[in-house]
Parts: sequence; C-alpha cells; structure tokens
Amino acid sequence: MAKFNKKKQGDLPAVSTASLPDIVFMLLFFFMTVTSMKDSSLMIKNELPYADQVQTLDKKDRVIYIYAGKPSARYQDQFGNLPKIQLNDKFANVDEVANYVLAERASKREELQNVLTTALKVDYETNMGLVSDIKQELRKVNALKINYTTRSGSAFENVK
Repeated sequence: MAKFNKKKQGDLPAVSTASLPDIVFMLLFFFMTVTSMKDSSLMIKNELPYADQVQTLDKKDRVIYIYAGKPSARYQDQFGNLPKIQLNDKFANVDEVANYVLAERASKREELQNVLTTALKVDYETNMGLVSDIKQELRKVNALKINYTTRSGSAFENVK
C-alpha cells in the first residue's frame, strides 16, 4: 500500500518566473520611449525675460534654436563678458547664423523645411543690437518665422 504524506503547513508554492522576461522588456520599452536626450549644453547665461501674452509651440521638431547672452562663469575667462551667440554646442559670430540655419533646414525632412520656426532664446540683459543682427542674417536666408522664447509672467518684472 502507498503511504500518504501529510502536507506541511505554511509552505508557499514556488514563485513562477515565466513572466519575468515580459516585465523586463516592458520596462525597457517604457524607459526608451519616455527618455529624451539633451540636444546641447548651455554655455551662456540664459535668464529669459518675462512676458504676459505667451503661447507654446506644439511641434518641437520644427524649431531651430539660437541662444544669445553673456558667457557663463566658466567660459568668461576664455570668451569675455560681451554677449555671444551659441549655435548647438559652440559659440559663433553673427555671420555664421545664416549657414547654421541653412544646415539645420537641410537636415530636416523635406515636408518640414518650409514650416520651420527659428526660436531665439535671448538673455534679458542682452542688447537689442545683437538680436537685430541675428534677425538680419535670418532675413538673408528667408527664415522669417521667428519666435522669442520667454517665461510667463508680468513684463514689469524685467525691469530691475
């Protein structure tokens, strides 16, 4: 006759690891879709001015960014205190803006090339002369859609 063993009380069944690879891949795909890489590191002081009538840009892939302002503290001994233009990860002169915009336009998909917007992220202490020079260069390459990036708030907060 066969002997029947009594089941020990308190034993838990073994954990099933069959779905573990599925969970790992779901987490991997989640982090791949929500993570965004930084386009460029900021080499200038960029405290944006305040404005009270602001709108957000819907499509970020249709924007070319141009930064202007004084070099940050770690670059001031090398480049001085005068406002500079930053294109991607390097300082540039005003005459390099047109070539930069043409190169960025060429790198975009063909259907986006006619709808590109140039966003100027200019420090609030930067003189308008530099901004005017940038705008003149943008006119030369027919980049006429310009956006001034600001912070939301009262325009009176710009006066210090």
